[in-house]
Amino acid sequence: MPQMAPIGWLSLFIIFSVTFLLFSVMNYYSVIPLAPKSSSLTEKTTNSMNWKW
Repeated sequence: MPQMAPIGWLSLFIIFSVTFLLFSVMNYYSVIPLAPKSSSLTEKTTNSMNWKW
């Protein structure tokens, strides 16, 4: 029935929006960042950027 078409479009929009949000949240929380170790912070060397004229 053509009178029911807006309800169908609204339900499709809601379903696709919920699935998009679900996959976005899953993608965001799927990677666990690793904390830097204290030993790697002390071993960091600084390169001198002075010109050797």
